[in-house]
Amino acid sequence: MSHFSTVKTKLRKKEPLIKALQDLGFVPAQGEQIVRGYRGQSVKAEVAVSMLQGGDIGFRWNSESETYELVTDLDLWKQQVPVERFLSQVTQRYAFNTVLAATAQEGFEVSEQKNNQDGSIELVVTRWDP
Repeated sequence: MSHFSTVKTKLRKKEPLIKALQDLGFVPAQGEQIVRGYRGQSVKAEVAVSMLQGGDIGFRWNSESETYELVTDLDLWKQQVPVERFLSQVTQRYAFNTVLAATAQEGFEVSEQKNNQDGSIELVVTRWDP
């Protein structure tokens, strides 16, 4: 018998979460979404990715922790990477997009981006003061 699992995250803002999922090649839907699992079971989430194989992937707002939680049927997980690695990739892209938005808001531009072999990303940002 399969069931939905909830995985805590530190993802607090919807926009960088949506962008992170898009960066990873997913097409997230927003608003009240249905996340499908085993034998037609479902839960609601604010962000969802419908999957052709396996269970859907959702992110549901937890008002107590003020974070988005990953919600999915782990018994139906059919992604190329384990759920922990998937969440790590989402978190990295979320942080990357958050940094880009914050630096742009402060008038900085990315002058150099280096993707390292260990998976980390180095950014050099600059700002020209008049």
